[in-house]
Amino acid sequence: MSKSNFKSGFVSIIGRPNVGKSTLLNNFLGMKLAIVSPRAQTTRNRIQGIYTTETEQIIFIDTPGIHKPKNELGNVMNEFAYSALDGTDLILMLVDASCEIGEGDKYIIEQLSKVKIPVILVLNKVDLVEDQVVLMNNINSYKDAYSFAGGITLSATEGFNIDKLKDMIVERLEIGPMYYPEDQVLDLPERFVVAEIIREKVLLKTKEEIPHSVAVTIESFKEKSKMIEINATIIVERSSQKMIVIGKGGQMIKSIGTDARRDIVKFLNQKVYLELFVKVEENWRNNKKYLKEFGYKIDDYKK
Repeated sequence: MSKSNFKSGFVSIIGRPNVGKSTLLNNFLGMKLAIVSPRAQTTRNRIQGIYTTETEQIIFIDTPGIHKPKNELGNVMNEFAYSALDGTDLILMLVDASCEIGEGDKYIIEQLSKVKIPVILVLNKVDLVEDQVVLMNNINSYKDAYSFAGGITLSATEGFNIDKLKDMIVERLEIGPMYYPEDQVLDLPERFVVAEIIREKVLLKTKEEIPHSVAVTIESFKEKSKMIEINATIIVERSSQKMIVIGKGGQMIKSIGTDARRDIVKFLNQKVYLELFVKVEENWRNNKKYLKEFGYKIDDYKK
Protein backbone atom coordinates (compact mmCIF):
# COMPACT_ATOMS: atom_id res chain seq x y z
CA MET A 1 0.00 0.00 0.00
CA SER A 2 1.30 3.45 -0.84
CA LYS A 3 2.05 6.08 1.76
CA SER A 4 -0.99 8.02 0.53
CA ASN A 5 -3.13 5.26 2.04
CA PHE A 6 -1.25 5.09 5.35
CA LYS A 7 -3.62 4.94 8.34
CA SER A 8 -2.96 6.13 11.86
CA GLY A 9 -4.78 6.99 15.06
CA PHE A 10 -4.98 6.93 18.84
CA VAL A 11 -6.84 4.08 20.53
CA SER A 12 -7.67 4.17 24.24
CA ILE A 13 -8.09 0.97 26.23
CA ILE A 14 -10.41 1.51 29.19
CA GLY A 15 -12.24 -0.67 31.67
CA ARG A 16 -12.55 -1.69 35.30
CA PRO A 17 -9.46 -2.82 37.23
CA ASN A 18 -7.99 -6.23 36.48
CA VAL A 19 -9.84 -6.92 33.20
CA GLY A 20 -6.59 -7.39 31.25
CA LYS A 21 -5.85 -3.98 29.70
CA SER A 22 -2.08 -4.17 30.17
CA THR A 23 -1.97 -7.78 29.01
CA LEU A 24 -3.84 -6.77 25.86
CA LEU A 25 -1.42 -3.90 25.18
CA ASN A 26 1.59 -6.16 25.62
CA ASN A 27 0.02 -8.70 23.26
CA PHE A 28 -0.67 -6.05 20.63
CA LEU A 29 2.95 -4.94 20.66
CA GLY A 30 4.50 -8.38 20.97
CA MET A 31 6.59 -7.30 23.94
CA LYS A 32 6.17 -6.40 27.60
CA LEU A 33 5.81 -2.68 28.15
CA ALA A 34 3.01 -2.42 30.72
CA ILE A 35 3.38 -4.28 34.00
CA VAL A 36 0.97 -7.07 34.78
CA SER A 37 -0.07 -8.59 38.08
CA PRO A 38 -3.16 -10.38 39.39
CA ARG A 39 -3.74 -7.42 41.68
CA ALA A 40 -6.28 -4.82 40.60
CA GLN A 41 -5.19 -1.26 39.76
CA THR A 42 -1.66 -2.25 38.74
CA THR A 43 -1.41 0.42 36.03
CA ARG A 44 -1.21 3.94 37.46
CA ASN A 45 -0.23 6.08 34.50
CA ARG A 46 -1.35 6.44 30.90
CA ILE A 47 1.04 4.30 28.88
CA GLN A 48 1.22 4.79 25.12
CA GLY A 49 2.41 1.78 23.16
CA ILE A 50 3.09 2.32 19.46
CA TYR A 51 2.32 -0.37 16.87
CA THR A 52 3.70 0.39 13.40
CA THR A 53 3.64 -1.50 10.12
CA GLU A 54 4.17 -0.40 6.52
CA THR A 55 0.47 0.44 6.26
CA GLU A 56 -0.58 1.79 9.65
CA GLN A 57 0.47 3.19 13.01
CA ILE A 58 -1.76 2.60 16.03
CA ILE A 59 -0.97 4.44 19.25
CA PHE A 60 -2.53 2.40 22.05
CA ILE A 61 -3.22 4.20 25.34
CA ASP A 62 -3.34 1.85 28.33
CA THR A 63 -5.14 3.45 31.27
CA PRO A 64 -5.57 2.71 34.99
CA GLY A 65 -8.69 0.73 35.87
CA ILE A 66 -11.61 3.06 36.63
CA HIS A 67 -12.69 2.44 40.21
CA LYS A 68 -14.12 4.10 43.32
CA PRO A 69 -11.09 5.94 44.72
CA LYS A 70 -10.09 5.58 48.37
CA ASN A 71 -7.28 8.13 48.37
CA GLU A 72 -5.73 10.96 46.34
CA LEU A 73 -3.75 8.46 44.24
CA GLY A 74 -7.03 6.78 43.30
CA ASN A 75 -8.46 10.13 42.21
CA VAL A 76 -5.39 10.79 40.08
CA MET A 77 -5.59 7.32 38.50
CA ASN A 78 -9.23 7.92 37.55
CA GLU A 79 -8.32 11.30 36.06
CA PHE A 80 -5.63 9.60 33.96
CA ALA A 81 -8.26 7.20 32.64
CA TYR A 82 -10.87 9.90 31.94
CA SER A 83 -8.30 12.09 30.16
CA ALA A 84 -7.69 9.24 27.68
CA LEU A 85 -11.19 9.86 26.32
CA ASP A 86 -10.11 13.28 25.00
CA GLY A 87 -8.52 13.52 21.57
CA THR A 88 -8.64 9.81 20.83
CA ASP A 89 -9.94 8.28 17.60
CA LEU A 90 -11.31 5.02 18.96
CA ILE A 91 -12.04 3.48 22.35
CA LEU A 92 -11.77 -0.15 23.34
CA MET A 93 -13.96 -0.91 26.36
CA LEU A 94 -12.45 -4.02 27.87
CA VAL A 95 -14.67 -6.19 30.09
CA ASP A 96 -14.43 -9.61 31.70
CA ALA A 97 -16.48 -11.97 29.53
CA SER A 98 -16.96 -14.36 32.43
CA CYS A 99 -18.76 -11.77 34.59
CA GLU A 100 -22.15 -10.12 34.36
CA ILE A 101 -22.27 -6.41 33.68
CA GLY A 102 -21.66 -4.62 36.97
CA GLU A 103 -22.13 -1.18 38.46
CA GLY A 104 -18.54 -0.30 37.57
CA ASP A 105 -19.15 -1.18 33.93
CA LYS A 106 -22.37 0.86 33.90
CA TYR A 107 -20.48 3.83 35.34
CA ILE A 108 -17.89 3.63 32.55
CA ILE A 109 -20.67 3.41 29.96
CA GLU A 110 -22.18 6.53 31.50
CA GLN A 111 -18.87 8.32 30.92
CA LEU A 112 -18.69 7.01 27.34
CA SER A 113 -22.10 8.47 26.60
CA LYS A 114 -20.59 11.93 27.12
CA VAL A 115 -18.10 11.61 24.25
CA LYS A 116 -18.71 11.23 20.53
CA ILE A 117 -16.05 8.61 19.85
CA PRO A 118 -16.73 5.11 18.46
CA VAL A 119 -16.38 2.36 21.06
CA ILE A 120 -15.59 -1.29 20.40
CA LEU A 121 -16.72 -3.70 23.12
CA VAL A 122 -13.93 -6.19 23.86
CA LEU A 123 -14.97 -9.16 25.98
CA ASN A 124 -11.69 -10.50 27.34
CA LYS A 125 -10.99 -13.76 29.21
CA VAL A 126 -13.37 -15.69 26.96
CA ASP A 127 -11.19 -18.75 27.61
CA LEU A 128 -12.55 -18.78 31.17
CA VAL A 129 -16.20 -19.03 30.05
CA GLU A 130 -17.43 -22.62 29.85
CA ASP A 131 -21.14 -21.94 29.38
CA GLN A 132 -21.88 -20.27 26.03
CA VAL A 133 -25.37 -19.31 27.20
CA VAL A 134 -23.80 -17.27 30.00
CA LEU A 135 -21.48 -15.64 27.47
CA MET A 136 -24.34 -14.67 25.16
CA ASN A 137 -26.34 -13.28 28.08
CA ASN A 138 -23.36 -11.14 29.11
CA ILE A 139 -22.88 -9.91 25.53
CA ASN A 140 -26.55 -8.98 25.20
CA SER A 141 -26.56 -7.10 28.51
CA TYR A 142 -23.77 -4.84 27.21
CA LYS A 143 -25.45 -4.37 23.84
CA ASP A 144 -28.63 -3.30 25.67
CA ALA A 145 -26.68 -0.80 27.77
CA TYR A 146 -24.82 1.00 24.98
CA SER A 147 -24.69 1.33 21.21
CA PHE A 148 -21.21 0.01 20.46
CA ALA A 149 -19.52 0.49 17.09
CA GLY A 150 -18.53 -3.17 17.15
CA GLY A 151 -17.75 -6.05 19.44
CA ILE A 152 -15.44 -9.03 19.77
CA THR A 153 -14.59 -11.82 22.21
CA LEU A 154 -10.94 -12.63 22.80
CA SER A 155 -8.33 -13.90 25.22
CA ALA A 156 -5.43 -11.52 25.79
CA THR A 157 -3.43 -14.19 27.60
CA GLU A 158 -3.97 -16.85 24.94
CA GLY A 159 -3.73 -14.45 21.99
CA PHE A 160 -7.11 -15.55 20.64
CA ASN A 161 -8.68 -13.03 18.19
CA ILE A 162 -5.96 -10.40 18.77
CA ASP A 163 -5.25 -10.11 15.03
CA LYS A 164 -8.96 -9.89 14.29
CA LEU A 165 -9.28 -6.99 16.74
CA LYS A 166 -6.33 -5.25 15.06
CA ASP A 167 -8.15 -5.56 11.73
CA MET A 168 -11.29 -4.06 13.29
CA ILE A 169 -9.25 -1.13 14.59
CA VAL A 170 -7.46 -0.44 11.31
CA GLU A 171 -10.76 -0.62 9.44
CA ARG A 172 -12.07 2.25 11.57
CA LEU A 173 -8.98 4.46 11.39
CA GLU A 174 -8.60 7.24 8.83
CA ILE A 175 -5.73 8.16 6.53
CA GLY A 176 -3.14 9.95 8.63
CA PRO A 177 0.53 10.68 9.32
CA MET A 178 3.16 8.58 11.09
CA TYR A 179 3.20 10.32 14.48
CA TYR A 180 6.25 8.47 15.82
CA PRO A 181 9.40 7.01 14.22
CA GLU A 182 8.69 3.50 12.94
CA ASP A 183 11.10 1.89 15.43
CA GLN A 184 9.63 3.61 18.51
CA VAL A 185 7.31 1.46 20.65
CA LEU A 186 6.84 3.60 23.76
CA ASP A 187 6.35 7.32 24.42
CA LEU A 188 7.77 7.17 27.94
CA PRO A 189 11.43 7.31 29.02
CA GLU A 190 13.40 4.16 29.85
CA ARG A 191 13.56 5.19 33.52
CA PHE A 192 9.76 4.97 33.73
CA VAL A 193 9.69 1.42 32.38
CA VAL A 194 12.51 0.35 34.70
CA ALA A 195 10.63 1.73 37.73
CA GLU A 196 7.46 -0.07 36.62
CA ILE A 197 9.33 -3.37 36.24
CA ILE A 198 10.63 -3.07 39.80
CA ARG A 199 7.16 -2.20 41.12
CA GLU A 200 5.68 -5.19 39.33
CA LYS A 201 8.15 -7.54 41.06
CA VAL A 202 7.26 -6.05 44.45
CA LEU A 203 3.55 -6.67 43.80
CA LEU A 204 4.09 -10.20 42.53
CA LYS A 205 6.48 -11.27 45.28
CA THR A 206 4.73 -9.74 48.28
CA LYS A 207 1.19 -10.57 47.08
CA GLU A 208 -1.40 -9.58 49.71
CA GLU A 209 1.24 -8.49 52.22
CA ILE A 210 1.89 -5.20 50.46
CA PRO A 211 -1.16 -3.32 49.19
CA HIS A 212 -0.87 -0.70 46.46
CA SER A 213 1.00 1.59 48.82
CA VAL A 214 4.25 1.07 46.96
CA ALA A 215 5.99 3.40 44.53
CA VAL A 216 9.40 3.24 42.89
CA THR A 217 11.71 6.13 42.03
CA ILE A 218 14.90 5.90 39.99
CA GLU A 219 17.60 7.78 41.88
CA SER A 220 20.33 7.35 39.25
CA PHE A 221 20.55 5.85 35.76
CA LYS A 222 24.17 5.88 34.56
CA GLU A 223 25.14 4.47 31.18
CA LYS A 224 28.68 3.10 31.34
CA SER A 225 30.65 1.66 28.42
CA LYS A 226 29.63 -1.95 29.12
CA MET A 227 26.83 -1.64 31.66
CA ILE A 228 23.98 0.52 32.94
CA GLU A 229 24.12 1.24 36.67
CA ILE A 230 20.70 1.84 38.25
CA ASN A 231 19.90 2.88 41.82
CA ALA A 232 16.21 2.74 42.72
CA THR A 233 14.17 3.36 45.85
CA ILE A 234 11.05 1.40 46.77
CA ILE A 235 8.68 3.62 48.77
CA VAL A 236 6.14 2.18 51.21
CA GLU A 237 3.87 3.77 53.81
CA ARG A 238 4.72 1.85 56.99
CA SER A 239 7.79 0.42 58.70
CA SER A 240 6.13 -3.01 58.80
CA GLN A 241 5.84 -2.90 54.99
CA LYS A 242 9.51 -1.98 54.72
CA MET A 243 10.41 -5.07 56.75
CA ILE A 244 8.32 -7.25 54.42
CA VAL A 245 9.94 -5.82 51.29
CA ILE A 246 13.42 -6.35 52.73
CA GLY A 247 12.55 -9.80 54.09
CA LYS A 248 14.41 -12.01 56.54
CA GLY A 249 18.12 -11.52 56.06
CA GLY A 250 17.39 -9.34 53.03
CA GLN A 251 16.12 -12.32 51.02
CA MET A 252 12.95 -10.65 49.70
CA ILE A 253 14.61 -7.54 48.31
CA LYS A 254 17.37 -9.71 46.84
CA SER A 255 14.73 -11.82 45.07
CA ILE A 256 12.91 -8.69 43.85
CA GLY A 257 16.18 -7.30 42.52
CA THR A 258 17.15 -10.54 40.75
CA ASP A 259 13.82 -10.83 38.92
CA ALA A 260 13.66 -7.12 38.12
CA ARG A 261 17.21 -7.05 36.76
CA ARG A 262 16.46 -9.98 34.45
CA ASP A 263 13.50 -8.13 32.87
CA ILE A 264 15.38 -4.82 32.74
CA VAL A 265 18.23 -6.51 30.86
CA LYS A 266 15.70 -7.83 28.32
CA PHE A 267 14.13 -4.39 27.96
CA LEU A 268 17.38 -2.41 27.64
CA ASN A 269 19.27 -5.18 25.83
CA GLN A 270 22.33 -4.38 27.90
CA LYS A 271 24.06 -5.57 31.06
CA VAL A 272 22.60 -3.98 34.19
CA TYR A 273 23.80 -3.39 37.73
CA LEU A 274 20.76 -2.78 39.94
CA GLU A 275 20.82 -1.60 43.54
CA LEU A 276 17.58 -1.28 45.51
CA PHE A 277 16.75 0.69 48.65
CA VAL A 278 13.55 0.85 50.71
CA LYS A 279 12.14 4.05 52.21
CA VAL A 280 9.08 4.83 54.35
CA GLU A 281 6.92 7.85 53.42
CA GLU A 282 3.79 7.72 55.57
CA ASN A 283 0.47 8.20 53.76
CA TRP A 284 2.18 9.25 50.51
CA ARG A 285 -0.86 8.26 48.41
CA ASN A 286 -2.81 11.18 49.91
CA ASN A 287 0.02 13.69 49.62
CA LYS A 288 0.04 15.70 46.36
CA LYS A 289 3.66 16.68 46.94
CA TYR A 290 4.74 13.04 46.96
CA LEU A 291 2.45 12.16 44.05
CA LYS A 292 4.20 14.80 41.94
CA GLU A 293 7.60 13.70 43.24
CA PHE A 294 6.88 10.08 42.33
CA GLY A 295 5.96 10.98 38.77
CA TYR A 296 2.16 11.46 38.86
CA LYS A 297 1.55 14.66 36.88
CA ILE A 298 -1.65 15.55 38.71
CA ASP A 299 -1.85 19.14 37.42
CA ASP A 300 -2.21 17.83 33.86
CA TYR A 301 -5.36 15.90 34.67
CA LYS A 302 -7.45 18.19 36.84
CA LYS A 303 -11.08 18.51 35.84
